[in-house]
Order: sequence, then structure tokens, then C-alpha cells
Amino acid sequence: MTSISITTTAGSRKVPLLDLTKQFASIREQALAAVAGVLESGRYILGPEVSALEEEVAAYCGVEHGIGCASGTDALILALRALDVGPGDEVVTPAYSFFASASCVSLVGATPVFCDVEPDTYNLDPAALERAITPRTRAIIAVHLYGQCADMPGILEVAASRKIPVIEDAAQSIGAAWQGKRAGQWGIMTCFSFFPSKNFGCAGDGGMVVTGDEALKKRLMRLRGHGAEPKYHHGEMGMNSRLDAVQAALLRVKLPHLDGWAQARRRNADTYRDRLAGAEVGLPVARPESFHIYNQFIVQSDRRDGLRAALADAGVGTEIYYPGTLPSQPCFADVPSASAGYPVAERAARETLAVPIFPELTVDDVTYVADRIREFSSR
Repeated sequence: MTSISITTTAGSRKVPLLDLTKQFASIREQALAAVAGVLESGRYILGPEVSALEEEVAAYCGVEHGIGCASGTDALILALRALDVGPGDEVVTPAYSFFASASCVSLVGATPVFCDVEPDTYNLDPAALERAITPRTRAIIAVHLYGQCADMPGILEVAASRKIPVIEDAAQSIGAAWQGKRAGQWGIMTCFSFFPSKNFGCAGDGGMVVTGDEALKKRLMRLRGHGAEPKYHHGEMGMNSRLDAVQAALLRVKLPHLDGWAQARRRNADTYRDRLAGAEVGLPVARPESFHIYNQFIVQSDRRDGLRAALADAGVGTEIYYPGTLPSQPCFADVPSASAGYPVAERAARETLAVPIFPELTVDDVTYVADRIREFSSR
């Protein structure tokens, strides 16, 4: 586990964007025992640890089934394949998100149709979604960005009238909720990433799909294991996307701590809001309907690059999520919807900056970062 920061020329004060060593220190003995248990068992791929994690994560999300896989990207690919999405089909996805929210569509042979996002949450805009749907639309990917659920009632209302399934991309938002329903309870399937920087991360790559549909569960389990059922009998072309038992064991240690870590992130967010009240910088909007778990704390400034440089000089780690919209990526140049304008997404790509929010930050750390932001914004 490593720290994520950017190089600075500041003095001794350092506040990294993320320091996973602090989280590891808090669960060290349990984590080491869990890894040792897997190594001693000789069951390294799938097996009892993965099965137990699948049950526990599904229960945490309030659904019946969990299907572990190799990454959050694979979770999205598996979900689309389980719906038989392929060549000739279209899938609506936000113009502003991590690359996998759109690449998974291309990787199954379908065409991504980009959709602008809401200016306050950066999540899929239901009004823009309605305009993006065509007769070829086979699925909608609703991304819960930065730890806040998208407006799922609005999205599902648009989708239901056309009988289009909705996949939740909750890679950054396990534990987040909208109107009291957690991510995982809204769409036909929900995809999670366990990449180390996520609020529920392992020590490598990992992912999961959760669903309440028994038939989809069976299909997903078959697809992740080369399409084999029974073993060595391949009724369809699957893929090799199995979750490692070591990663599952580590995640099982972390799961009981997840809500506490989310509350610590929310306390840090409250401290930022208190210290930055009235400052000339945009702060994350947590909708009244939302339980935001702040995988990232995103500030917005029309002087974003200058702010980032000033924070680096002060020893504060930051990251730009994301410096370009998905339609602007060269690999999507031939996608028809890539040539359209996405003004909200484009502004977000120009102006947003992630600052430290991880649970182990002290009030003094958050106050220090907030004061440096306020200093810059007052110039």
C-alpha cells in the first residue's frame, strides 16, 4: 500500500492526497492474519473467502447476489455482456467520468453515446439522458461520481418508459445512498471497483457486480470463468475475471470499518465547508436526498491550475479528476456523439480539483489545506 501525492518544494509540512499506510496501520494485525490464512489454505482464486465477501457485500448493499471479478472495469464489461449488449447497440454514459465508464461499451462492440452531466453533482443529467436515447439504446450506465449517487429516480423514470435497463457504476460510491436506498439497490446490476484508492479498496485490482436477479447472477458467474458451466464445458465465450482470495480476505477485514471511514470523510468535508465558507471557490454540493461518502472532495475554480500549484508549494497533494471529457479522448474520435458539445462536462474538466479527504486526516490537516485554498482564492 502506498501514499499518493505530488512532488512539492514546500517545507516540512506535507498533506498527501491519500495515505493508505495510515489505514493499514489501523487494521495491521487483522490484515496480516487474513492474508496468512489464505496463504496457508492454498485457495488463492475464488474459494471460500471470495464467496463470503460476495455474500457480505451484497448484504451491505441490500441485494441478494454478489459476483466478484478482477476489476471494476471487468465488472462493467461483464454487466453489459450479461445483457447481451454488442455490435449495433448503443449505451448512454456520462461525458465526464473515469475512462472505463465508456471504454467498457466499446470493448463489448457497442457504441457509447455521451450525455452531459449536472453542474452541481457532475452526475448524469436526466434531462440530457432523455435527449440522448435512440431506438438503438440497449442500456444506460449511471455513474455515481465522487461518492454521491446520481438522481436515480429521475434516471429510472426516463429508462422505464422505454424499458431500458440501468447499470449503476458505483466504483467510487459503495455505501452512498439516495433517498435512503444504497448504491446497488437501484439498477438491474451495480458495478464496484476495489482499486486501492477507492473508499473500499484492496491491495491490488478487484471488482464486483451485485444484483437482485438470480438469472443474471448465474450468467455473470459463468462469464467471469471463461463461459464454462460445468467445468471445461464452454457454452459461450467468457473471460478470465476472477477475484483473488487474498484481496477478498483483506476486503472482509475492511468491510466492518467502512461506515466509520465514511463518517470520518463526511466530518472532513464538514470542516472544509466551515473553513471555506464565503471563499471564492466552488465546493461539492451534497443533495438533500443524498448520503455522500466523499471518495473525493472536489473544489472548483476558474484558476484551477494556479490553485494546484499553490497547494503543491504548501505541501498539499492534489489530483485532477478528470483533465478531459470522455468525448475528447482520441480513441473515441470516430464515435458519432463525440463531436457534440458537453458544456457542463467541459467546464468540470477545466476547473475541478481533488484535495485530501481520506479518513485518517486530522482536523488540523484539513484546516491547513482549507486555509491554503482560502489564501489563494483571496488573491
